[in-house]
Amino acid sequence: MLEEVANQIALAVENMRAFEEIARLRAKLEEENRYLQEEIKSDHNFEEIVGQSRAIKEVFKAIEAVAPAGATVLITGETGTGKELAARALHHLSPRRGKALIKVNCAALPAGLVESELFGHEKGAFTGAIARKIGRFELAHGGTLFLDEIGDLPLELQPKLLRVLQEGEFERIGASHTTTIDVRVIAATNRDLETAIRESRFRSDLYYRLNVFPIRLPSLRERTEDIPLLVRYLTLKYGTRFGKRISNVPPAIMEVLQTYSWPGNVRELENVIERATILSEGAELDLGRWPMTTGDRGREGGTRTLEDVEREHILAVLELTGWRVSGERGAAGHLGMKPTTLEARMKKLGITRKE
Repeated sequence: MLEEVANQIALAVENMRAFEEIARLRAKLEEENRYLQEEIKSDHNFEEIVGQSRAIKEVFKAIEAVAPAGATVLITGETGTGKELAARALHHLSPRRGKALIKVNCAALPAGLVESELFGHEKGAFTGAIARKIGRFELAHGGTLFLDEIGDLPLELQPKLLRVLQEGEFERIGASHTTTIDVRVIAATNRDLETAIRESRFRSDLYYRLNVFPIRLPSLRERTEDIPLLVRYLTLKYGTRFGKRISNVPPAIMEVLQTYSWPGNVRELENVIERATILSEGAELDLGRWPMTTGDRGREGGTRTLEDVEREHILAVLELTGWRVSGERGAAGHLGMKPTTLEARMKKLGITRKE
């Protein structure tokens, strides 16, 4: 009788463990599906890197060289130069292209949630942890993890990231066991990490571990010969979106675009062309009153910051949609962002919503 009872207990324990493993795998699959669905819904700036200049061809050459190797890559460059796009190219050209590319913006996460987002946590690990959470490193197992704005990673988390890079293992918050993963890390920043090291804001050992293969993306000022290609690409993209056919860019307008300093790089150019497409009434691209003169904005040399351009562009789209933020015909859909994100940008830029 005892043997029979023991067999039944053993079977029950084995079934319980099997159910726990199934639940864990199901949670991971659901998390991966949720993340991938968000990625599919998001509107990336370009399907490919546009350009034929010598500077951008050097970037192409570097990407083709390191993509199959699987080494850690550090992408540097000014804001708006396309660092995420370069990371996607590295992933798609690598043997890991069949697995997920997981993105984390280290600057966008609250300091108290960065560790949980990266490494996950167990149920009850802290107040509010009502269920086990799988971190981005575990989601990216077998694939690629893109750490954007790595220069903003809190100093106290940098040793844990260094351990993952060196050993390929970590512990979830509140866990008593170690998790081993196989992940390729691509990091990006627009900050000067060497200066951050001297100011004790970034660990030197982590920097050297990330900087295995550095790729610097050139600013738009360094490849002005690519501007005509970018303009044609963007007018086609936004012309299709807004139901317009813009086939002519006057030489005078192209000259203005090529002589402007572009502090916001390709992202700023994209905003300008999207706004111009909205304003254009015929087949000819119309920049409107861009760029503003010194008298209009009160800035030396007539140049504007990226926030100035972004604010004006958002205002133009809001006027076009009758200040409707969400919905099928709302401004958020035209801008390719979530309504909550647009509301946050409006608040940051001081745009008051009209009644």
